[in-house]
Amino acid sequence: QVQLVESGGGLVQPGGSLRLSCAASGSIFSIYTMGWYRQAPGKQRELVARITSRSSTNYRDSVKGRFTISRDNAKNTLYLQMNSLKPEDTAVYYCNTDPRLLDWGKGTQVTVSS
Repeated sequence: QVQLVESGGGLVQPGGSLRLSCAASGSIFSIYTMGWYRQAPGKQRELVARITSRSSTNYRDSVKGRFTISRDNAKNTLYLQMNSLKPEDTAVYYCNTDPRLLDWGKGTQVTVSS
């Protein structure tokens, strides 16, 4: 079973940037379509961005032009570069396949506040 470990979250002011990482154990990472999800307090978890095995990407409308998803298959690592952060981006961020096939990791908290 592939395990996922997210990192890189933190507290940032509006307009700031963060880069999230997701380390996946196991050598089959490269064949999956991967996604970044987020869950804000009191809300359902939502898919924010996805990237196929061939690095084709899709984004939720609310993050288009601000977030960039990428992957390094040699390192079994998924990234999310987040720029121009807004308070409404505050959430716990998770990575997983799309559609979700794996157990959730612990996620990484992103808080956007002045």
